[in-house]
Amino acid sequence: MAEIIKRNKALSVNPLKASQPMGGSLACLGFDRAIPMLHGSQGCTAFAKVFFVRHFREPIPLQTTAMDQASSVLGADENVIEGIKAIAEKSNPALIAVLTTGLAETQGCDVQRNLREFRAKYPEYNHVAVVAVNTPDFSGCVESGFAATLYEIVKDLVPDAASAGTKPGNRQRQLNVLVSPMLTPGDLEALRDLIEQFNLRPVLVPDLSESLDGSLTDDDFSPVTIGGTAVSELATLGEARATLVIGASLRKAGELLQEKTGVPSHFFDHLYGLQANDALVLALTQISEMPVPARIERQRSQLQDAMLDTHFMLGQLRVAIAADPDQLNALVHLVQGMGAEVVVAISAANAPVLATTPVKTIKIGDLEDLEQLAKEHKAQLLIGNSHAVASAERLGIPVLRAGFPLYDIIGGYQKTWIGYRGTRQALFDLANLVINFAHEEIEVYHSPYGQKPASERQTCSPSCH
Repeated sequence: MAEIIKRNKALSVNPLKASQPMGGSLACLGFDRAIPMLHGSQGCTAFAKVFFVRHFREPIPLQTTAMDQASSVLGADENVIEGIKAIAEKSNPALIAVLTTGLAETQGCDVQRNLREFRAKYPEYNHVAVVAVNTPDFSGCVESGFAATLYEIVKDLVPDAASAGTKPGNRQRQLNVLVSPMLTPGDLEALRDLIEQFNLRPVLVPDLSESLDGSLTDDDFSPVTIGGTAVSELATLGEARATLVIGASLRKAGELLQEKTGVPSHFFDHLYGLQANDALVLALTQISEMPVPARIERQRSQLQDAMLDTHFMLGQLRVAIAADPDQLNALVHLVQGMGAEVVVAISAANAPVLATTPVKTIKIGDLEDLEQLAKEHKAQLLIGNSHAVASAERLGIPVLRAGFPLYDIIGGYQKTWIGYRGTRQALFDLANLVINFAHEEIEVYHSPYGQKPASERQTCSPSCH
């Protein structure tokens, strides 16, 4: 059980976390023909958009209710209602996610009531799915905003088995997969490939690997997402054979889906490392009633060989990690599985999974805390997002970029971390960083019986020659 040290500063210095509305937007962007609308000022939305564009290097559909001074004081209900109507009329989306910001929450908005008023006022747009989610940016992080949005999507858009007449197993080869934001588009592609090898049809909810995968399209411009999970697929989740829930933050959504549909859920805190992937493959063999394909067994053997090759560099390595709770837990398991010691663990926000993370203490804090504690505990390697790179440079230690945002490298959003192949590559990346920065050559040995100072040396007399 880890001891959770809560934030004790009045402000964040070099902040680690990104906001809940960004997490909610990310969940929405994984659906086809979807658009998030942030209920707040234009600056709140512009800031989020910059983060997404720099990370994914793609155009990001994002709208705002554009609260100003007057609506902040007098109320912005009309901004929400008319904003939904304008998007539904002009863009014809399949899904709109209304996400609150700190400004709207402080003003006292009730977006659930606003949504009911919109439905009553504009019944002609009943075909457009709309969910309203409270995601104040003064609490939580990307992960919690993502989880809250996915919970509301399951609650509002997945029909109950009793009312819809769905029955688990009607679609014998369908497998629902709820995925947390720590899985990159590259991870989702690898996960889909793995599941399909067991002759199963995965329905990823949401699916960023199709909407933010960096592929070119024929459209010059689209006001909504292109690709991702079709909203119509949500009606079929109750007929699947089983559900995989990847990420401890999605446990609540997974339990709700199981309760509404009767489809059994299998929960995984993460998919980093040998043990976690063994558990996933075992679950897939049980669900599909198929043996493990030879290709997967070979990938497992390759990972075992990589573990042997890299344990010289990673064993007893002192590591500092900063990330959102799910990913922090996953990274701790990954490096500790190789014999490394996590001397500093910083989380962007508190979450139940942190209490079970196998480290002594976890601090809820920022990158200033990471830098100070890493220096104090003599960390040899740092893991964090692109904002942590400057800290690593000041500390003079290598950094493995992970999490969100990654804006100073190309293709970071496509890196694969999960599965046997992803874990193998992550270990290679870690070991290479150690080799390149640690300079493992043997240090010069200075014997205590070395030469005496010149003043004490005995000099030869002329008769010696």
